[in-house]
Amino acid sequence: MNSADVFDVIIAGAGSVGTPSAYFMAKAGLKVLVIDPLPSTGQASNKHAIGGVRATHSDPAKIYLCAKSIDILSSWQETTGDDIEWQRGGYSFVAYNPQVKSTLIDLLAVQKGLGLNIDWLDRNQFIDLVPDINPEGLLGGTFSPDDGSASPLKCSFSFYSQAEKMGARFHFNERILAVEAQGGRIQGVRTDAGSYACRFFLNAAGSWAGPLAATSGIDLPVKPDSHEAGITEAVQPLFSPMIVDIRERPGSANFYFYQHPSGKIIFCVTPNPQVYGIHDQDSSSFLPLACQRLVEIMPKLANCRVRRTWRGSYPMTPDGSPILGKVPGFEGYLLAVGMCGQGFMLGPGVASLMTSLVTDALTAEQNACLETLRLDRQFTGVEKLK
Repeated sequence: MNSADVFDVIIAGAGSVGTPSAYFMAKAGLKVLVIDPLPSTGQASNKHAIGGVRATHSDPAKIYLCAKSIDILSSWQETTGDDIEWQRGGYSFVAYNPQVKSTLIDLLAVQKGLGLNIDWLDRNQFIDLVPDINPEGLLGGTFSPDDGSASPLKCSFSFYSQAEKMGARFHFNERILAVEAQGGRIQGVRTDAGSYACRFFLNAAGSWAGPLAATSGIDLPVKPDSHEAGITEAVQPLFSPMIVDIRERPGSANFYFYQHPSGKIIFCVTPNPQVYGIHDQDSSSFLPLACQRLVEIMPKLANCRVRRTWRGSYPMTPDGSPILGKVPGFEGYLLAVGMCGQGFMLGPGVASLMTSLVTDALTAEQNACLETLRLDRQFTGVEKLK
């Protein structure tokens, strides 16, 4: 095999996880190849993301990883010169019933203990933060001002271009046919365009991670789940944080929305029941459901016109948390899969962790994340802030 086709790491997927992983690994001095069947970076789930980035979770591992992502994204323009539209608007989980209020307040001790800048706001304080919130039945909510948003497309392209500057190679329009191994050790990959050798293979293939792993006899509990989002016309500045309503409603498990710097309102519903499979056609049920929830929380938006809706897939795991780290019994095969619709916000933090794993430089916090999110866990936990 030509030496040009020998790599330290081959990454499957040039999306929210694979592309930043290529950047950090190449920056660490590794020879990296990224292979993706689509024409360019970020063309699968990444371009369907709405851009929110929060460390406000219930799981300590996700809190750590997303806090790392915020550190990276908030300083990205200063570090690279690339504008990714980072906006530190914060996140607000709003409570309109005692059950949600109890859940949010109970989580504060864990979140604060892990260093999150977050507090409970009573009803009047919340109205001061978001003056146009529906006051009827409002009990208050949490506010974490360090969370924010960025452009998924600009982030993806910036990570890609910066990774290339660091020496990473990207092969687009190329499909992996087999991950080759010998004696339980990764040897390389075979694609529809050639063969390449590597020491490590990172499966970061998003909604296609399961079928790819299956070609190597690995059973991944990852199933794609379809979600829809929409965007309105631009309106005057009304509020800063992403607003999340975790109440269940007929047809929806939760609802969240924020105002983009351009003035447009971007919103998304988590369907209930889940809609499994990879679907890219809008449904007729989404917009009436989403608009009803939007106007319920912020009545002032009742006459705001919707400009576009779209649909993408969330690679879901049974417990709502990703699967990271080594495959037991398969040396050199690494997983960064099952981001459960949070790949954009988890991506940079996961990329940093996977780079530390490959370079044998894991911190205690990163080791703890890998232990919690390993493939052979029981999947009995539940993410309370989906």
